[in-house]
Amino acid sequence: MQAMPDRAGNDAILPLPAFSDNYIWAIVHGGQAAVVDPGEAAPVLDLLARQGLQLRAILLTHHHGDHVGGVLELLRHAPATVYGPAREQLPHCDVRLAEGDRVALPELKLDLSVLDVPGHTAGHIAYHGHAAGRGPLLFCGDTLFAAGCGRLFEGTPAQMHHSLEKFAALPADTQVCCAHEYTLANLRWAMAVEPANRTLQQWYQRAQQLREQGRPTLPSTLELERDTNPFLRTLQADVAQAAALQSGRALDTPVSVFAALREWKNDFK
Repeated sequence: MQAMPDRAGNDAILPLPAFSDNYIWAIVHGGQAAVVDPGEAAPVLDLLARQGLQLRAILLTHHHGDHVGGVLELLRHAPATVYGPAREQLPHCDVRLAEGDRVALPELKLDLSVLDVPGHTAGHIAYHGHAAGRGPLLFCGDTLFAAGCGRLFEGTPAQMHHSLEKFAALPADTQVCCAHEYTLANLRWAMAVEPANRTLQQWYQRAQQLREQGRPTLPSTLELERDTNPFLRTLQADVAQAAALQSGRALDTPVSVFAALREWKNDFK
């Protein structure tokens, strides 16, 4: 489940822990680095110093402070190019992006396409493609989590459901680089939705082992998310039935199932 550097130590996709449960994703190749959603600068500056790396680019998915709070400090240390969503207010952005745009940095073997994925915020974007010789990859910010999805702060259930459908259409082996270590809590909720899902039970046991060892549970894969994440399983009869039972109302569309699941997750303890 984890992205690790290659044996030569040259190429890596690394989750850098930040705050209590954030990950800043670092893309490392050939002595250079790019980072995704640096909510704070210190973990990135530490990596750059330890490995003697030059910061080439900063990729942002949305405007929340725990994803952009380190940008200005990083720019004081390195003249990196900042890429971000076209329709969000950011502390700094050199290149504004929307669906269909690409970020291509050959020096990092990076070629990512942009998806508009509103829901968590109105202008949220995601990046998918290849980087540091790895791929396919998805840097999804707070839109998709392992066994979960982001809260709807600015968007609607229909928007978020559509955004998640875009992810579900990507290749099954896509590594899902989420921005938070929410996996265990999300899996506990997912097992309440689908208690008979054997793949889900096995994933929970594996995730527990990883956290007990102090290791990230991420990245996940789209294949695993399709098999275990209720928000990507709104067409599954067991998931729809559980959502209807929990909500106490008939649910006749995938969007209504999604909305009921999101309400359930909001209140789940």
